[in-house]
Amino acid sequence: MALLPLEPRASLVASLPAPLERLHLPPALSGAAGTNRAPPVGARIAAGDDLAAVTVWLARYADNTATLATYRREVERLILWAVLQLGKPLSSLTHEDLLAYERFLADPKPAARWVLAGNKKLARGHADWRPFAGPLSPGSVRQAMVILNALFAWLTEAGYLAGNPLALARRRRAPTQARITRYLSHDLWETVKDTVAAMPTETARERLHAARCRWVLTVLYLGGLRASELTATTMGAFFCRRDIQGIERWWLEVTGKGNKSRLVPATDELIAELARYRRAHELPPTPQFGETRPLVLPLIGSEGRQSGEKPLSRGALHLVLKEVFAMAAARLRARGPEWEAQADVLASASAHWLRHTAGSHMTDRQVDLRFVRDNFGHSSLSTTSGYLHSEEDARHEATQERHRIGWGSEK
Repeated sequence: MALLPLEPRASLVASLPAPLERLHLPPALSGAAGTNRAPPVGARIAAGDDLAAVTVWLARYADNTATLATYRREVERLILWAVLQLGKPLSSLTHEDLLAYERFLADPKPAARWVLAGNKKLARGHADWRPFAGPLSPGSVRQAMVILNALFAWLTEAGYLAGNPLALARRRRAPTQARITRYLSHDLWETVKDTVAAMPTETARERLHAARCRWVLTVLYLGGLRASELTATTMGAFFCRRDIQGIERWWLEVTGKGNKSRLVPATDELIAELARYRRAHELPPTPQFGETRPLVLPLIGSEGRQSGEKPLSRGALHLVLKEVFAMAAARLRARGPEWEAQADVLASASAHWLRHTAGSHMTDRQVDLRFVRDNFGHSSLSTTSGYLHSEEDARHEATQERHRIGWGSEK
């Protein structure tokens, strides 16, 4: 999504907020003469007012739709609050102003001006659009202030502002890393696998659906992929190379958050499941180099090959998994009322639970945490790691040896 141009902008009407792309500020509120503006000599951006400056900052995130939308929302809220509530431009805000804004986020008042009426989300051009759906939670307030701190720090570094008013904020102790709770125990995971293994296969469509459910669970679990990574990856992302001892090892190249690529070990078990899945679709067991078929293939009928084998959408993937988890929950409930709590856990599971489940099970089996980190793309590899193939081979060997799905005998 490209950043929308900031002009022409509609005038503010009756002191009601307007979306950033329609906002027109009078000279006194434009920031052209803000009290925190840096001298123009040495400025590294050409922006002459606050809206132009934040547009330059937001443009840095134009390649990431979700990040751009989140950052624009927080900047938009602050600018609207500053001009409508304080009568100040962004570039005149002080540390005290931002403390007041932090309190405002927790309870935006007057609500008629700031908060959307009802639960229906309105288009940004609608007359009843508002920048808030309601008060922000403490966590959302913290996130908003972190984003704004990044904005002010960048505008200061760019020579647009003389200083960052949020740099004076009290330094908070880094929160303790939350313990992952949204994952399936080994017993619940076995129930999910048993449920898929028992899916009906009487018709061609049932067989392909059962094969798809098994493959989706396999690649999410063994590869630790995010849902977005699964839907965006093609069959051609699998490739084979020899290690320094001449052993052939398969890998899956995935592009994850921040458009960063990583190599996921494709264990012998994963490659066998890939071949099984492809044979169900009457394809050669091994994908060809550069093959553009999606990692999850369409079913016959309305999803058939006439559709050009479009990749599964995240919404469709969500429905596939929710169906599996619902069937697994029903399987537990059939055992008796004492299984109700466990069934509720399964019924609430989602695609990301499988990623957490995979990570938790790997650590349970003493897979080196560095290998788990790199498999999941939790942090970037150093520049020199591209040359350390022996470390990658050790990661592959450890993953293959200790991280298995174990479907059991063929049906």
